[in-house]
Amino acid sequence: MLVTEADIAASIREKYFSKFGNNDGIRTFRSPGRINLIGEHTDYNNGFVLPASVDKAVYFVIAPREDDQVVLYAADLDQTYSFSLDDLSKPAQSWAHYQLGIVEQIQKKGLNIGGFQTAFGGNVPVGAGLSSSAALECCLLFALNEMYGLNLDRFGIVKMSQKAENEYVGVQCGIMDQFASAFGKEESVIRLDCRSLEYEYFPFPMDDYLIVLCDTSVKHSLASSEYNTRRLECEKGTSILQKYDPNVLSLRDASPALVEAHKEELGDAVYRRCKFITEEIQRVQDACNLLVQGNLPDFGKKMYDTHFGLQHEYEVSCPELDFLVDQTLNDPSVLGARMMGGGFGGCTINLVKKEAVDAFEEKMKKAYLEKYAIDLPCYKVKITDGTGEILA
Repeated sequence: MLVTEADIAASIREKYFSKFGNNDGIRTFRSPGRINLIGEHTDYNNGFVLPASVDKAVYFVIAPREDDQVVLYAADLDQTYSFSLDDLSKPAQSWAHYQLGIVEQIQKKGLNIGGFQTAFGGNVPVGAGLSSSAALECCLLFALNEMYGLNLDRFGIVKMSQKAENEYVGVQCGIMDQFASAFGKEESVIRLDCRSLEYEYFPFPMDDYLIVLCDTSVKHSLASSEYNTRRLECEKGTSILQKYDPNVLSLRDASPALVEAHKEELGDAVYRRCKFITEEIQRVQDACNLLVQGNLPDFGKKMYDTHFGLQHEYEVSCPELDFLVDQTLNDPSVLGARMMGGGFGGCTINLVKKEAVDAFEEKMKKAYLEKYAIDLPCYKVKITDGTGEILA
């Protein structure tokens, strides 16, 4: 049975009513999860990314209070956390850190809000790489901005949401996740310049194809330590290349040719990291040109190029991800597939002909179960609009 956005919003409203006993003054807001079509690990190298917001979202049903208390009800967990606006100390419940981080950012800006109560939940799969945390942060801040007239624009909401995650939650994420959640546009992808934050929409028509995410259901322990190592390797490469071109302030400023010219001095590992990043930054640009031409088959080939680069040059893939991509290589219904996100687990993203999606999912689930004895979750996603209010 198809569950619509309206169904999920209605369900959260019912849970709000069960918890708080009345519906006076409530408003409902939605903020979507995101995918990234191409441009992986380019964000912290000041490059380009190509994300989109999808029809898996977080919903807040919220109303102001007369006092300075905040009551958070996590509907999906059936858990409550309350705090006063003058005490933002970290609770044991880690799920509340995101909301507290948002309130802290509002206060740091010198803005004033009153207490509020909210029930929230949704259908963004946690841990699958769709950035449920960014959706949650953007949704609450957008809601409080509307309720209390804070006069923040979308850029302000994005930057404050990122800061909440950096400073309160303690995760050093880039800006892409929050940006894609807030600025998403139906049937469009966003080319975001991670240096200037300039952005442009490109058409991504979904008439003949669907995006299917296949979730490995694994997260290898290497993820965070290797992520930090990759950042350091990119910085090392930048400092070496800078000796030959003082304009190279990050890998965004280097070309694949410059990397190739100094292969020996870079050393094997750093050379391969720099090769991948400089090629991936160019790949985003080329992929956008293909979208303008309406050439999805060649766009799909770029997705494969990204995966093989992440597998062999950047070395952030894992056997489960590689296995899922390998299953698609000789499938005529699949235009492109690759791992998505930081790596070492999470999802593959697949561009599949609409009429073949059910057969594709069946084939992938069977193969994965036989290989790893794991039931493979698959999510069909459509590209939708970003953060906004749902007018009931």
